Amino acid sequence: MNFRRVPFDHPDAVKLNDEVQAEYHERYGDGGDATELDPSDFQAPNGTYLIAYDEADRPVATGGWRRQDANDEGNADGDAELKRMYVVAAMRGRGLARRMLAALEEDARAAGRARMVLETGTKQPEAIALYRSCGYEPCGKFGYYRFHEDSRCFAKGL
Repeated sequence: MNFRRVPFDHPDAVKLNDEVQAEYHERYGDGGDATELDPSDFQAPNGTYLIAYDEADRPVATGGWRRQDANDEGNADGDAELKRMYVVAAMRGRGLARRMLAALEEDARAAGRARMVLETGTKQPEAIALYRSCGYEPCGKFGYYRFHEDSRCFAKGL
């Protein structure tokens, strides 16, 4: 597996983002994640975006983090917000999400972020299990979905 830093609007990132949005729609029955994201959110030193490529150079997983500090959406100074973690269906169950998460945590730590935070939903039990097994604990709700009943927020010190 080859992890590469790419812009959030890179064609492979757009392709995988479309796939994850379709999965959100399938699970939640809405239009996908409506959180506003700007490609500049994922440019160093304020964040990063990674894609994992398989041996045939196909994009198979994605994830990024963006800098967050204290704001009116519930973030705290030093937060790195995890966004768009996704593994294509054919590659699931191989530890790829865990490796992506570790790479993103290390990158955020190196950028001086104090904790990684994320928001997921009750209809993504696999994601919740992954994050809990990697040391994430429930935290105060934050972000666009902080008032949604299905929303679950987690944090881990870096």
